[in-house]
Amino acid sequence: MIKEKKSLIPIIIIQGPTGVGKSKLALDLAEKLKTEIISADSRQVYKLLNIGTAKPSKTQQARIKHYLIDIIYPNEIYNAVCFQKDAKKIIYRLNKEEKIPLIVGGTGFYIKTLWENLFEIPPIPESIRKRLRENCKEKGNEYIYKYLEKVDNDSAKRINQNDSHRILRALEVWEATGKTISEYWKEQSHSEEEFLSLKILINEDRGILYRKINKRVDEMINLGLLDEIKNLLEMGYKPEDPGMNTVGYKEFFPYFFENSNLDECIELVKKNTRHYAKRQFTWFRKIDFDLTFTISDINIYDILYEINKWISKYNYYRPLKNVLN
Repeated sequence: MIKEKKSLIPIIIIQGPTGVGKSKLALDLAEKLKTEIISADSRQVYKLLNIGTAKPSKTQQARIKHYLIDIIYPNEIYNAVCFQKDAKKIIYRLNKEEKIPLIVGGTGFYIKTLWENLFEIPPIPESIRKRLRENCKEKGNEYIYKYLEKVDNDSAKRINQNDSHRILRALEVWEATGKTISEYWKEQSHSEEEFLSLKILINEDRGILYRKINKRVDEMINLGLLDEIKNLLEMGYKPEDPGMNTVGYKEFFPYFFENSNLDECIELVKKNTRHYAKRQFTWFRKIDFDLTFTISDINIYDILYEINKWISKYNYYRPLKNVLN
């Protein structure tokens, strides 16, 4: 239970699995609450990756101000430490404007950083990064994953053996510093409590969600996802670039480079997206949410009623007048 402290900054956190419908709900809530949205999505930070990341449209972003979307290019690195610094700056500013930020996304580890200080890892020499990427390209994921198991088995247990980006990151840290990334995480310390959070989980029956995911992938194809990926490759972005190692993009590289069957690539996107949602469900089970709503049964005024009670209880701002009218 969070202690009542006048100095704490109130924030509203909305989490849920991919494809559940967080973005639309957040837009409606932000409009009612007269506030703004901080995206906690590790893929939507990338410019040019629009369709495959289900990024809010320009119209939606014009309707409500969004932060931490379209801030870097696909060949650049963005991580939890970056998110922590950027999100906190925005939260502090919105608090001064008497706005309660809506932090919305499915990247649970990013949101977790708001309560933890993360140690920054020293810069990785480009020579190490380049050599490891070449090894991955020549020898495959299985080879680099087995290497990681030898030098940092704790990390290997937490990383999917097909997630080349995270595998390479862990190996870069080991080779550059002689210290495992697991050790860095163990050294992180809890920060002094800064925020009073209302944690909301937007959920859905798995069977229904998986069908939604399959349908959404088909819609992305119809919207021009293949052209988006083709344009990215023609611009010079490579499969091993951090942003390109994204579900919904990486599965199509065999189609573009090896003439693999398109339908098989599409089915792989659906499968990997469902698996990602499954991992999110596992993560969310570890969190003590204040409110849980099923998206198919949701009533926005039920959420607003609970938010109004929460705000009134802690006396941070005047109760939200006219919100429930």
